[in-house]
Amino acid sequence: MNTTTLLPPLTPRRALAARLLLAAFAVVVALDLGGLLAGYPELHLTVKPLLLSVLAAWVAVRGGPPLLIAAAVFGWGGDTLLRFEDDTAFLLGMGSFAFGHVCYLLLFRRHGSTPRHVLPLGVAYAAVLVLLVVLLWPDLPAGLRIPVAAYSLLLTAMAFGALRLGAATAAGGLLFLLSDALIAMNIAEWNTPAPHDFWVMSTYLAAQFLLVMGVLRAAGTPRAEAAPDEVRPPVGA
Repeated sequence: MNTTTLLPPLTPRRALAARLLLAAFAVVVALDLGGLLAGYPELHLTVKPLLLSVLAAWVAVRGGPPLLIAAAVFGWGGDTLLRFEDDTAFLLGMGSFAFGHVCYLLLFRRHGSTPRHVLPLGVAYAAVLVLLVVLLWPDLPAGLRIPVAAYSLLLTAMAFGALRLGAATAAGGLLFLLSDALIAMNIAEWNTPAPHDFWVMSTYLAAQFLLVMGVLRAAGTPRAEAAPDEVRPPVGA
């Protein structure tokens, strides 16, 4: 098992800044979801770019790994681009999220460990991916089918990789899958639970927070370096 670098200790000033940023994140989440529930989409569009930018700032103040800050920044990029309702912005936003998933995958590999029952779990995640793509494929716009399928593969790999950091982080990966599945269903003009945007954002924000917390917890936990193999005397000695 690889060693990990512990997070730097927080000075009183940085601890205060971290608490304020976490409170600010809670406020913007409440404003975003409250606006969607109350039927004020303009509030959602105004607040949406703040969500992951505040979370990224919180990770930075906590001294989190640069890749984790990058994952949050790519999430911010995806959120910002998806405010514009056209195919080009959608593809660019999806690409930004894809880079974030790559960051998460690298972090899970660096700070996690192989889960138990990895083979049946892998089969289950692959089955969900295939089923979702097969069902959605006929109803997706032709120009989005291959990009959505490729993105779904990467997203599923990220969700599966989240198993390496435990149940809470794995729940974050599954919620990310659910959130993006709701988006894909809407694009395919399937019926989705109302209010659609509320369920998309609530599952997405819970996912991002659980993933960030899982990585921070793993990065801040000391892990023993694997002991070298015991040197045995030669046979006959």
